[in-house]
Parts: sequence; structure tokens; C-alpha cells
Amino acid sequence: FCQPSGWQLFPERNPPTFFVAVLTDINSERHYCACFTFWEALESPQPQSHARNGEGEEEEQEEASSPVQPAQLFAPKSLVLVSRLDHAEVFRNSLGLIYTIYVDGLSVSLENVIGNLLTCTIPITGGAQ
Repeated sequence: FCQPSGWQLFPERNPPTFFVAVLTDINSERHYCACFTFWEALESPQPQSHARNGEGEEEEQEEASSPVQPAQLFAPKSLVLVSRLDHAEVFRNSLGLIYTIYVDGLSVSLENVIGNLLTCTIPITGGAQ
């Protein structure tokens, strides 16, 4: 459900997307699934060239610089938050914060950030918490 268009690789980095899907359980209770999808570059392994010298031992050769570089591909990654409360803006901000910390490589522990987000009190419509 978090990638309704299917999982596929792209030749360029797409902008992040966000949407909320509503799923119901066996008791007809709603579960709001906030999905934040971004595209991350795939690491392509570089093949290594080997040659044998006269004694049968392998020697690594330096790779010749080629004017043709392998195409960069980007794979989708999704951050998903599931809640019984309908607070799309809070979900977007929370997943956006996690994404920013991850992409920028900040020295903040993602576990601590997520733990702090889970302890936040969100007021429910009508004034009660």
C-alpha cells in the first residue's frame, strides 16, 4: 500500500511524496497509514579487472577511464507511520523530520528522535487530549 504505483527504479531522483491511506481492521476500526516516499541512489558495484602475470599470480590493473559512465539509478524508500488518529499534518511533519535527519546525515540518533515523537501529546478535536 505504501507504493501504489509499484516498486520500480528511476533514472533520476524524484521529489519526495506523501499521502495517507486509510485501512480498516476486522473490527471496522480505521488505521491511518501515512506514507513518505523518497528516492535513494543505488550503489552499483564496480567490476574489478584482474590479469595474470607470467607466474600465474593475479595482479589488479588500474581501470582505464572511460567516457561512458554507468547510469545512476534511484530506488524508492518509504517511511510509514500508522495511527488510529487522523492527523495528516502531524504525520507529514514527523516523517519529514526523520527524512531530513537521515538524508542530511545529522549526528542525531534516529531512535531518540522517534522515541521523542512517540511521547508527544497531540490534542484531539474537541479539546481533550
